[in-house]
Amino acid sequence: MSTKTFIVPNISCGHCTHTIESELSELAGVIGVQAVQTSKQVTVTWEDPASWEQINSLLREINYPPQELIQLN
Repeated sequence: MSTKTFIVPNISCGHCTHTIESELSELAGVIGVQAVQTSKQVTVTWEDPASWEQINSLLREINYPPQELIQLN
């Protein structure tokens, strides 16, 4: 299982977070998605057959490209 937290600068409203959560949740292998409007942070947890490449590609396709990854300790 893998988890990444990253910034999506295009998040501006609740509709944005809902779209990201809904779209990513439909990918096979995605276990959880949490998008936060105020911080523009998205956390995704997945396992096979999903991959970061697929998640990244879908986010770009729906016009919510991830920007910087955040290292959480």
